[in-house]
Amino acid sequence: MPVDFHNLFSVNKLQYIKEKSTGTGCILCSIANRDTDVVNLVVAEGKKTAVCVNRFPYNSGHLLIFPKRHITDYRDFLEEEELEINKFLRASLDVLDSTYSPSGYNFGYNTGEFAGASISHLHMHVIPRYRNELGFIDIIGGAKILVENPAQTMKKLKKAFGKIS
Repeated sequence: MPVDFHNLFSVNKLQYIKEKSTGTGCILCSIANRDTDVVNLVVAEGKKTAVCVNRFPYNSGHLLIFPKRHITDYRDFLEEEELEINKFLRASLDVLDSTYSPSGYNFGYNTGEFAGASISHLHMHVIPRYRNELGFIDIIGGAKILVENPAQTMKKLKKAFGKIS
């Protein structure tokens, strides 16, 4: 069944959070398990981890890198998962550099609800930063206007990751 990206990305963040709170299970586990009830936003994957486009990005090119196994604490990483996450971080930076030419990056983990984690499944954010953009606090506060639909981002990055595989 073809993905209706218009409807997928027309849902706002608040609506998404409300849907998620009434849903069953973890969205990243569903993505990792190729659940047909969720849209697969994966642009690259390994044996233990995957990289996907963020459905509600802070900036164009915003990626999530996550272990396929459900964990919530960084200390629960298996060595193979941690190594593969770092491999994908390096690859993601290379792909984003060649695709978007950002001026810098923020990358890291939000663990726990009060640290900003809206998904309990541990995942690393990779956020390209651009000259003359709003500040990070403005972005978190929702003042950011996206310059690219995440569906376009996914298409570009899937192709770019395919070139380095």
